[in-house]
Amino acid sequence: MSADAPRREITREEMNALPILRYDGPVHVVAELQDLEPAMQDILDESVIGFDTETRPTFKAGESYHPSLVQFATAGGVYLLQAQQPDLFATMREILSSGTIVKAGVSVSDDLRGLKKLFEFDERSVVDLGKVARRHGLKQTGVRNLAGIFLGTRIPKGAKTTNWAARRLTSQQINYAATDAWACRELYLRFRELKLVQGS
Repeated sequence: MSADAPRREITREEMNALPILRYDGPVHVVAELQDLEPAMQDILDESVIGFDTETRPTFKAGESYHPSLVQFATAGGVYLLQAQQPDLFATMREILSSGTIVKAGVSVSDDLRGLKKLFEFDERSVVDLGKVARRHGLKQTGVRNLAGIFLGTRIPKGAKTTNWAARRLTSQQINYAATDAWACRELYLRFRELKLVQGS
């Protein structure tokens, strides 16, 4: 890690003292095919997008659910695709399989494994920021810790255990999901500045 890189860890007290980060740009919930065209035009024009998924929480042993929401963050907005809509599978496959668009996220293997239970695809150009951080000596590699260390901001956890399978998402859910994906894109750009990842 270069000499001007941020520190390698952050304490809970330091994290709590940081300003809260909430994405305040445009957010588009994509639930049907008619919502897709503007989303695809924006996403396919990007070289780097933030990527994340949300899944309905489980409260019983043995209970599991498929991902409910897929988030893609571009420079100009965040798109929330309701993952249980089969009409959207081809679009998600095209994005995840593109070799020209970097998809940056944290713990992406879990996200990809969950999505492959819904539809088949061969992922390309996917970067797990947590793995990158570990390779450079960091032990705190969740998106919130990374945002604290590299972006100097604190991402609230508020809506994490809400029902992501709901047809209509609350404004809190929408903001939470958008912030996570947007933070992943910002982290990738910061990693690139610090030469922790290769990229143009």
